[in-house]
This record gives sequence, structure tokens and C-alpha cells, in this order.
Amino acid sequence: MKEIGQEMDQGQGQKRILQAAEALVKEKLERDSSGHDWWHIYRVVQTTKRIAAMEGADSFVCELAALLHDVADEKLNPDPAAAQRELEHWLAASGTPAAQVQHVLEIISTMSFKGGARPPMRTLEGQVVQDADRLDAIGAVGISRVFAYSGWKGRPIHDPSVTVREHMTEAEYRSGNDTAINHFYEKLLKLKELMNTAYARKMAEERHNFMEQYLTQFYAEWEGEK
Repeated sequence: MKEIGQEMDQGQGQKRILQAAEALVKEKLERDSSGHDWWHIYRVVQTTKRIAAMEGADSFVCELAALLHDVADEKLNPDPAAAQRELEHWLAASGTPAAQVQHVLEIISTMSFKGGARPPMRTLEGQVVQDADRLDAIGAVGISRVFAYSGWKGRPIHDPSVTVREHMTEAEYRSGNDTAINHFYEKLLKLKELMNTAYARKMAEERHNFMEQYLTQFYAEWEGEK
């Protein structure tokens, strides 16, 4: 009976932490217009829970990392180092065990695409959250987000004179010398093959195919053929 009670207490504690994290993220990101708003987080969390259940990952670590993964993102903060310190302080004060805090921080700090030249995620939980975030960058939602982000950054929809960059450093990836359509080739169409888990790979297949169909239609309309 004591063990059952401890499990219930732990479950309630984790629920309170996740609710507090959700409130923090809503406060930080609900007015974002770059495609990294609260609803992006919501979708990543929902997908994370689904993949974690299928792959047998630690659901609490996965969900907490999914909730917090953009809070200190360098794209969204004028002072990323300060945002990182604030996140670390929040986690330390949240009641999350220290080992899980470190696990969550590791996932958040290593999951970003940044041009694709990143080592693989060390843990299953990191793989799950990275897959969920990448799935939100492809398919119908991904198409919507790339144009929202492009508008936010002030980059054009398409310019045939701007060539696709095949190999990029992180600095070049962040430079913004591209177009919304080029971003499909520089990132989005690569993500299907970069999924970590078997379940995410299945989910990515349909979304990838949808993007290819979209691009075919886009180019036909661009040339006035349809």
C-alpha cells in the first residue's frame, strides 16, 4: 500500500509540474507570430505523448521537455543566455528531481536542427521529442509554419535566382539568405530521413509526400500552368 501511495504522490507531483510548465510556456509564447507559438508547443506535446507511448519512453521527461523546448530558443529571445538561466532556475525550483532536470535540459539543448550537422540524440526521450518537433515542421502544418516564419523574418516566398544551399554551417543556416521555398529543400524535405523512431518514420511518410505534392502544384501555378 505504501508503494501505491508513493506512486500516486509522484504522479500528482508530475502533473502539477507539467501544469506549471504549460502556464509558463503560454505566458512566454502565446503571442508569438513566427510559428513557434503555444499551439506549436501543444501539437509537439500531443505528438510526443503518442510517440513516447509507442516507443516505451519516460512520458514525464518527454512531455516536460516538449513543453519547454522553445522557451530559451535563440530565435525567439533577444538574450538567449538570460532566457537559458531563467529556464534552469525555473526547473530547479519546480520540484523536478535533479536527474530529470538535467535530462530535460540536455534534450532541449541538443534537439535543434541548426543546418542538420548535429550528433544523434543520446537518449530515447530525446529522440522522441526531437521527432515530434520535426514532425510539426513537415506536412500541412509544416507548410503553414514555413510561410509564417518567412513572413516574420521578411524573406520572400520564392526567387528562382536564389540557389538552394546544399551544405551549411550553423551561421550560414541562420543567415536568412534564402526563401520560403528553398527552406523546403534546405530542411523540411530532409526531415523524413532524420526521424529517430520507427513510429515517427511512419508518421513522417504521409507528411513528406504531401509536401512534395504541394511543391509540384506550387511550381505549376508559378509558371501559370494551372
